[in-house]
Amino acid sequence: MYETNYTEVYEFVFLGLSTCRPVQHFLHAFSAVFYLTIVLGNTLVMITVTLDTHLHSPMYLLLGNLLFIDLCLSTLTVPKMMSNLYSGHNTISFQGCVIQIFVLHILGGSEMVLLVAMALDRYVAICKPLHYLTIMSPRMCSLLLSGTWLIGIIHSVVQLAFVVHLPFCGPNDIDSFYCDLPQFIKLVCSDTYSMELLVTANSGFISLGTFSLLIISYILILFTVWKRPSGCLSKALSTLSAHISVVVLFFGPCIFVYMWPFPTVPVDKFLAIVDFLITPILNPAIYTLRNKDMKLAMRRLIGQLLGLRKISK
Repeated sequence: MYETNYTEVYEFVFLGLSTCRPVQHFLHAFSAVFYLTIVLGNTLVMITVTLDTHLHSPMYLLLGNLLFIDLCLSTLTVPKMMSNLYSGHNTISFQGCVIQIFVLHILGGSEMVLLVAMALDRYVAICKPLHYLTIMSPRMCSLLLSGTWLIGIIHSVVQLAFVVHLPFCGPNDIDSFYCDLPQFIKLVCSDTYSMELLVTANSGFISLGTFSLLIISYILILFTVWKRPSGCLSKALSTLSAHISVVVLFFGPCIFVYMWPFPTVPVDKFLAIVDFLITPILNPAIYTLRNKDMKLAMRRLIGQLLGLRKISK
């Protein structure tokens, strides 16, 4: 019996967004501006939620975790992409690629479950307002957040368990600017049909499962407020519109990339840009521009900072 000899792959080469240097310089500047906006915007909202005692409620605790995940998702991929665009050195080690996939799926899986927790919070606040503080107690919030991260970790471990020991013998070109399973699996030397089915089934289970729970929660909320005065309905719709916008921005690209049967690389790259550069900017904007309490808290924080600056002078 003959053993198949595989050339071990030590690194992967990103084909990136473009091979034209002027375009790469433009994309680098574009990414730098957007990433700086993401860091400043998400950090400002997280600091506001942490320091302002008026925002120490389950809704803002969950929002702070959502913005933290968004910031981590961008930090996981965008700085590396910017470095590659600037230097033209588009490689990543095998171990680095696996780590990026692992952390990416922890964050992605956790955000899906976190959005369900946020929908539960809105359901209780709108449909059972008198029992809100009893149901959404600190203990319940701790359980929701712990479950969020635990499910994300389990999802990521299961995903990598399917593929991490598969043989890679070249080529090592990844037609993207970051590592993820769809492109990663294409470089495996053996037949990957069954492996792709398992990965798709795992991603599909958590994506469609959480998305279905979100749809059910929205239906229950609308059904409940439909019987109330028109003012309640308009307030509920105003509250839900922000949450639905975030859900569509997050789940749209995920479902397309992992479950669409006819993947196209240019579309996948565009959706990745949406996930890592656009959504993390829009999320804090959506939740702050439409929220009076958040805007007042940010004004108080900025006022306090300016007051401390005057005192120091």
